[in-house]
Amino acid sequence: MRVLVLGAGVVGVASAWYLACAGHEVTVVDRQPGAGLETSFANGGQISVSHAEPWANPHVLPKALKWLGREDAPLLFRLRWDPALFRWVLAFLAECTPGRTRENIRRIVALALYSRQQLGLLRQETGIQYDQLTRGILHVYTDAREFDAAQRAAALMREFGCERRPISADECVAIEPALAAARPLLVGGDYTAADESGDAHKFTRELAALAAARGVRFRYGVAVERIDTAGGEVAALATAGGERLSADAYVVACASWTPRLLAPLGVHLPIYPAKGYSATLSLSASSIAPTVSLTDDGHKIVFSRLGQRLRIAGTAEFNGYDTTLNPVRCAALTQRAAQLFPELGAVGTPEYWCGLRPATPSNLPCIGRTRLGRLWVNAGHGTLGWTMACGAGATLAELISGRPPEPDFPFHVQ
Repeated sequence: MRVLVLGAGVVGVASAWYLACAGHEVTVVDRQPGAGLETSFANGGQISVSHAEPWANPHVLPKALKWLGREDAPLLFRLRWDPALFRWVLAFLAECTPGRTRENIRRIVALALYSRQQLGLLRQETGIQYDQLTRGILHVYTDAREFDAAQRAAALMREFGCERRPISADECVAIEPALAAARPLLVGGDYTAADESGDAHKFTRELAALAAARGVRFRYGVAVERIDTAGGEVAALATAGGERLSADAYVVACASWTPRLLAPLGVHLPIYPAKGYSATLSLSASSIAPTVSLTDDGHKIVFSRLGQRLRIAGTAEFNGYDTTLNPVRCAALTQRAAQLFPELGAVGTPEYWCGLRPATPSNLPCIGRTRLGRLWVNAGHGTLGWTMACGAGATLAELISGRPPEPDFPFHVQ
């Protein structure tokens, strides 16, 4: 069938790839001049099944209270009158119970494990290159209470199939020698050897080229203003240029902008933008920088080696659709890097960036068919868009093709 995919980020391009592999005629529409130029552009670079613990968990509320008033807080809510944010926060609080946290971790691990497997198969099939490293992800802790709390979540992940094992501070340094100077700060860590890292923008761009060679049509610089319906079904997409684009099925993969596009149709998704920041450092030839991807859980910051660059990313700021760079939050990334890696040897000035992650209260993405039948959604992956992209795209292609998907996950959209 003819399928229109809205959005050329990593999730949209992965959806297009797997739909084309399933034999469908696919067109991708995006307002940007190329693939992966918004949320996928400069994220943390991790394929991180080990990040399956959602923000909404029983331990987050005391932390959030402690972070109030801190401009550099890992989780920052801007006080403003925003009914959408108010509804999102209420739903978030409802997800903070132990039972909901356990079930959300189970579902996130199921989809993320499948997605990591699909990425590996894709790499074998195509030889795609994106500064990937398959050296695992190492979580490090500089606070004993944070370390103890993290072990409960890690135990749940192991129960559900993610091998995130606890290790000592000395083992952390053995796995990543660049941490040697920070050894006095460390109290312990945990390590997931099967996790990976890589440049999501480079991956998205390369996969788009492979998809185009397979017959997928990409239409860049085309902004969709609305979705028109007739008789309870989608009739066409109306563009800012006055075009009407029609297909047999429509996939909305517009990240944080997905709910804005669907709300006029009566499809209300619990997605709210969470602004994340990153800094990209160029490294000298003599730099003592990590090659294992790291997560500093206490500060909610990740470090990923991308060739001769180091990507430092993290935090979440809830401030609507604002994409203004906050210098305090930018500086917090590089200051923490200097604490952990005092001999980093960066060259030039950091390249700062921010993007809007499409966050749901539960951290579960919205994947599946809407009540309008021919309209499908693949959005709301939050901090795990790069991790879940291949799995979400592959399962969506299965669903549209009328086949049951493999992962145990609720593939439906209210």
